[in-house]
Amino acid sequence: MSSTPSRPRHRPPSPAPPPAHRTGPSHDQEPRLYTPAEAAALLRVPESWLRRRAGRRQIPRTFLGKHLRFSAADLAAIIAAAAEPATRRQRAATHPPPPTCPNPEVTRPSAPDQTQTDRST
Repeated sequence: MSSTPSRPRHRPPSPAPPPAHRTGPSHDQEPRLYTPAEAAALLRVPESWLRRRAGRRQIPRTFLGKHLRFSAADLAAIIAAAAEPATRRQRAATHPPPPTCPNPEVTRPSAPDQTQTDRST
């Protein structure tokens, strides 16, 4: 039996798995979906606000199976909707409004002028 010197086997390095969350801009055009926590952080709103609005279907959202996610287009639509001018809420009147004169031509009689009083004494 002849013995040959054994050489150590080298395995090629395995490719690294892709990161779960990308931090930089994506060069490949994969759609990026944000978790509610990530979307809330980007929008600077509480996560509970975002989840509550999404549950009421008041804001755009995406479901991946049963998981709530937000696409970049969803976030842009939320921002665009929030950019609308605010409307002023009318306060409830505590007193009834003053009565208006039905005919603007009619004026109230003024107080008599004291310089034109009739003196017969």
